[in-house]
Amino acid sequence: MTTRSSYLLRAGLVRNVRTGEHLTTFVVSGVSTVLITRLILGLSGYPQIGGKGLHIAHVLPGGLLMLLAIYLLLAYIGPVVRPAAALVGGVGFGLFIDEVGKFITSDNNYFYQPTAAIVYVIFVLIVLGSRYVSNRRPIDEREQLANVVDNTVEGVAGGLSRRRRAQASAQLRAVGPEVVGRPQTRALLAACPPDEVELAAPIDAAWKKLHRGFDRLATHPLAPAVAVFVLTLQALGAPVIAAGLRLGDGRLLTDFPVIGVAAGSLLSATFTIRGGFRMRARDRVRAVRLFELAVLVSLLVTQVFQFAGTQFAAVGGMTLDLVLLGLLGAEAERLRRAAAPVLVAAEEDRGDGGE
Repeated sequence: MTTRSSYLLRAGLVRNVRTGEHLTTFVVSGVSTVLITRLILGLSGYPQIGGKGLHIAHVLPGGLLMLLAIYLLLAYIGPVVRPAAALVGGVGFGLFIDEVGKFITSDNNYFYQPTAAIVYVIFVLIVLGSRYVSNRRPIDEREQLANVVDNTVEGVAGGLSRRRRAQASAQLRAVGPEVVGRPQTRALLAACPPDEVELAAPIDAAWKKLHRGFDRLATHPLAPAVAVFVLTLQALGAPVIAAGLRLGDGRLLTDFPVIGVAAGSLLSATFTIRGGFRMRARDRVRAVRLFELAVLVSLLVTQVFQFAGTQFAAVGGMTLDLVLLGLLGAEAERLRRAAAPVLVAAEEDRGDGGE
């Protein structure tokens, strides 16, 4: 029996299974562009391009790069172009958002102090919004099938390499035989001629290396102890750093960013301690989840106030949180894969018992 399509699917809004990777490429390239731009301008004395009353701000090349990314997505079909568009668009957006201080102040103040916090919050909201859209319901099998068809687009015209054929085949295996169009899609994939000529995919290669690196680090015997140590050190160190950098203001106890950093650090430390206890009780799944919550609190609360108080000096803490989140995500995924055969076996046992 077929199920009725949801409104979004009927409206043609089919999600891309690689949205997370593309969005992360966009965010990482955007944040990196902001930091590199600020570094270059600081080292060069903040020069101005133009003269005689003209000033060509870097928001203009940022807009052109975003236009190029949009053009790539509109002009070409298939999945090949999306990693490049995410990278180019992220660089363009970074150049654009770096000048947000000029857009919200009456005197066009590029050095407006809350700029760092505003930029950070914008990127956090982009990530959270994407995660909400992607995770509020699981990927439908019909969406999986649509993604397989999307992968075969380039194969119909120019053939498929072994790598891309294997990717499409893996996605097709996640689609049940009862889904309408699966046999035809499988035949279309098989009909695509072999062709090893393809565009270089450095972003895909970098993602694979990063995933393999996180997997290796997450399975190291010392990984849990190191994670607890780093999370504890960060929870204790973040308020100290914020207070030290804001000490000259003479109003430390009433300084809002310092209070916010302290509150976020306290909540993060609470999750870390609870995770440590669960780890000692050998409940690794729950412990990893609590550690992830500790890192997310640090990213979404502590680092926001850290950026507000210390501006771009908070980059180190943000980077550390992202690394920890990657490691914990890899460990959570490993635990899910390990639990999957057990769940399948339990379902089979219950089925046998009921017959």
